[in-house]
Amino acid sequence: MSLKPILPGSTSATGQQMTLGVMGGGQLGRMFVQAAQAMGYFTAVLDPDPASPAGLISHFHIQTPFDDEQGLAQLMQRCEAITTEFENVPAPALVTLGAHRPVAPSAVCVAVAQDRVLEKARFVKCAPVSGVSPAPHAVVDSVDSLAAVPDDLLPGILKTARLGYDGKGQVRVSTREALAQAWADLGRVTCVIEKLLPLQAECSVIVARGANGQRVSFPVQANTHRDGILALTEAYEGAVPPALAERAVASTLAIADELNYVGVLCVEYFIVKNSAGEPDLVVNEMAPRPHNSGHYTQNACDLSQFEAQVRTLAGLPLPTPRQHSPAIMINLLGDLWFEPNGVRSQQSERPVSPPWDQVLALPGTHLHQYGKLSPRPGRKMGHLNITAPNVEQVRATARQVLALLGLPAL
Repeated sequence: MSLKPILPGSTSATGQQMTLGVMGGGQLGRMFVQAAQAMGYFTAVLDPDPASPAGLISHFHIQTPFDDEQGLAQLMQRCEAITTEFENVPAPALVTLGAHRPVAPSAVCVAVAQDRVLEKARFVKCAPVSGVSPAPHAVVDSVDSLAAVPDDLLPGILKTARLGYDGKGQVRVSTREALAQAWADLGRVTCVIEKLLPLQAECSVIVARGANGQRVSFPVQANTHRDGILALTEAYEGAVPPALAERAVASTLAIADELNYVGVLCVEYFIVKNSAGEPDLVVNEMAPRPHNSGHYTQNACDLSQFEAQVRTLAGLPLPTPRQHSPAIMINLLGDLWFEPNGVRSQQSERPVSPPWDQVLALPGTHLHQYGKLSPRPGRKMGHLNITAPNVEQVRATARQVLALLGLPAL
């Protein structure tokens, strides 16, 4: 990848405005586009959906499948550099793009994140440097490997190696019979069986790394999941024990370095009890893009994860992000439009807007909606960032917001 900066607001040799491209038109692409446009870049989105959130606001929207040769050619013609907003973009498409334009993250890094087997192998390789290992696990890809699963991995969680997200493609198993049945139910595709650990909490770290090896870290955030989907992120001093937070940052930077990663990377961790009963870290998975848990950076930091994504793609300097306010991020799923104030509507097929007027009357509330045209249960429609001068106030406001929205309390 070229180290020559792509300066915002400048023009190419052909007189074209400097344009940054993104594979994928979802909400993460939309927020990347907004950050790039705010800095003075033109943007281009490749996504087949004519109503994609990013495509609706971009200068150029190329409406083709992600592996369409003509679409990829148009994207390369338009753009000086290209990124992705989701990890399941076809890696061969990134190889094609990367042969002609700077692409960050690279096809190799995206391919690792697409496959739990490759991902676990990288985490194991990094463990001597990072000091953090993945959960004990084994690969299940044949009848023989199924029979060879060690007994001490049960009870465990069987996860498909590919195409699993937000809790999908995962089955808890406690016996060998249940493991065999779960593998059959998942279609006997390649899977990873992970030992079920005594989970205390979850956290994640977002880092940005440039092509020149410069890297910075955002503050560690504590995450709460419900039904496999991130519900709430807390980002303030003490949200994660300081010693664990320091180790999580060091581990994430080591992983980024080992991958020679360029772009924004999120690594998720479990906080578990070790054999001595003390809290310890286990690395879970990575996302080669900005992450839901980092949305608080838009309002609580002087550099958001999306501006960091623009900077790494364009080869601009990466100042260390500073968090100026304690923050809590609440995920807004489509269920809120069908269960106003926590009570299911009598006409549940008709969405009802949540009470945003009451929510936004509270100090430090920042609403981000994704421009999706129709809410539905389980669909990510937006997020709400809450900031305050201190931890007590941000938690108090969050409790009020959660009550107004009918969501579980802190």
